[in-house]
Amino acid sequence: MVIESVKRRGKTVDAEIESKDQRWHCRNRITLVFGSNDYEELDTYLYTESGVEFKKVQFHQAKSKAIEEILDNCIDEYYRGHVTEIHIALSEDGTRVSIEDNGIGFPLSKVVPVYTEFRTGSKFKDEEVDQEGFLHRTLGQNGLGAAATCLTSDEFNVRIRHYNSKEEQTFKFVDGADQVKKGIKKTFAGHSGVRIELVLATEVYKSKLIDRDLLRKRVIDLAYNNPGLGFIFNEERFHFKSGLFELAQRISKESAQLFGEDAYIYEKLNNKGKKVKGKIDISFSIVIDYKSEERERFISFVNSTPTFDGGFHHDRSRRIFVNMIKEKLERSAKKEKVTIVDNDILVGLTFIIGITMPNPRFESQTKRKLVRDAQLDKAIDRFVEKHMEKFMKKNKEFLDLVLERAKSRLRFQELKDATMKGKKQKKMRVEKLLDANERKDRTKCTLFICEGDSAIGGLRSARHKEYQGGIALKGKPMNVSQSTLGDVLKNQEFLDIMASVGLTIGEKAQVENLRYSKIVFLADSDVDGGHINTLLTNFFFTFWPELFEAKAICLAKAPLFEVELEKGSKVFFESDEELEQFKKTDKKIKSISRNKGLGEMSQEAFRHVLDQETFTKITVEDVSKAKEMLEICFGKDTSARKDLLLDEESLSNWEEIYSEISLTTKKKVSKKNRE
Repeated sequence: MVIESVKRRGKTVDAEIESKDQRWHCRNRITLVFGSNDYEELDTYLYTESGVEFKKVQFHQAKSKAIEEILDNCIDEYYRGHVTEIHIALSEDGTRVSIEDNGIGFPLSKVVPVYTEFRTGSKFKDEEVDQEGFLHRTLGQNGLGAAATCLTSDEFNVRIRHYNSKEEQTFKFVDGADQVKKGIKKTFAGHSGVRIELVLATEVYKSKLIDRDLLRKRVIDLAYNNPGLGFIFNEERFHFKSGLFELAQRISKESAQLFGEDAYIYEKLNNKGKKVKGKIDISFSIVIDYKSEERERFISFVNSTPTFDGGFHHDRSRRIFVNMIKEKLERSAKKEKVTIVDNDILVGLTFIIGITMPNPRFESQTKRKLVRDAQLDKAIDRFVEKHMEKFMKKNKEFLDLVLERAKSRLRFQELKDATMKGKKQKKMRVEKLLDANERKDRTKCTLFICEGDSAIGGLRSARHKEYQGGIALKGKPMNVSQSTLGDVLKNQEFLDIMASVGLTIGEKAQVENLRYSKIVFLADSDVDGGHINTLLTNFFFTFWPELFEAKAICLAKAPLFEVELEKGSKVFFESDEELEQFKKTDKKIKSISRNKGLGEMSQEAFRHVLDQETFTKITVEDVSKAKEMLEICFGKDTSARKDLLLDEESLSNWEEIYSEISLTTKKKVSKKNRE
């Protein structure tokens, strides 16, 4: 294909091509480096005099990150074994921050490029090892942070005392390093290290005020993450010996417990083909609040960086923790005839997780969410499995509480409310329902749940009015696995379906007493249609698995092609393969129509669907594996779905699980159910 030339009228004006320096780009596009430049409401915690207060705070991501980048450089020097103490001060007016360590500093000739040029630093050796033969572990990785802080500050004053050269020099970077003033080199007495004093630029951040409580929180977090390293913030000293377990004890001295601390060592080939070792340290503490009704909390850090938005380490550790407790209580739950859900286990728990590892990967420069790492995956699996048995033996009271929550959830309020609402809904007229006319024997009736109002129009004209009814969905139905029972009961489409069929959440479905004995999903023959069918399957299986045992849940597949023959009759095909096979016959074809969806189907096509001898029945051979499959597909834990898509082993397990739900396409529906 040749691109055609375009006839243009009048003069054209070229786009103005500009080239901006790093200072301009950083000051005008700060969100690309440090994240949001507006205040957001963050659900976190602050440190009181001796405790922890969980609360929502007004958090400014960009300003916070600008200060953290300087602190992180001090921590990296601690990782290298050079720093024992860090001093932080915030002026009374909240605008001037100073940060000083007692490390070894760095060559004075490198000061200006380090603080004014991106991609300048000492932390790019991702594949090289330290003196002990392990891959380097750092907070900074990209050579952006310190320079971005300097370029977005009104004042940025640096004093370097370089241990190796025994020389000291000061540097003043004014107005985002628009001006740089160098002091005279001289020898120094006392400790070596780096001292930085800064005032953020109002032009960039809208305000140069630094939140004292949040800066104090960050300093104390660092102290807990790095036991043995001393911090002084405005004359308050923080120095801990037991690390993050002491943070757990600060939340609750009585109920805090150390789940475990461990190191996972692995070997790999670096990009030069050389065998290197990596080390992942994991610290995991848990606080159990037996009286709380609140959902679980995570306090987590990766290389001392707070992962506010969670990520892989949250999802993976929580999933293994939950699954092992479910497995432990499986026999007791079966005896009590209850199902333990994640919330029964997680309510009232606070997890405190600290991970130190080589080359962590985050979603962005703000480092608020950790992405999947194959070695960390193995480390967490081994870690939780290793320490879980000891935890469960020590916490029999907690296991009893989990079981009691499941029993209470079954016995009391939620199901009672659901039953009451369901009974009321049964008596109400469903306006969207295209009802079957049969009154005496409703076991003959079939309800088609259709995708969209346009499908109902076709069904209305083609159905057998006596025994076939229909109801339309608007878009995709709710995912009940990620919704509360209250949310389900507020969903009008599900309420209409329940009322149409005669179902009530909390009551076992008896097919002979329902308004429809067969429920058939009728959606477009595309990915969205398949998604709708699976969401509906999840809805019915979550609340009435007995419908699947009774073979009352079916699928109807809409034809993809309508073929008009020479004499005016029509035949229908569900796939390209079927159509191509038909073309090889001696039948003379007049026209072929491809249906994009139910709304484009002819009346004859609808009649073809509704008159089928068989519908695909969804049957369940193993209830527990079916539940596991649906939890993977629709549950809140995204890591399980990622594992399914990324791991060959998981895919083979998936095939085994999927085989437990069979879609039988040749089981005949009795004539009374299709008339």
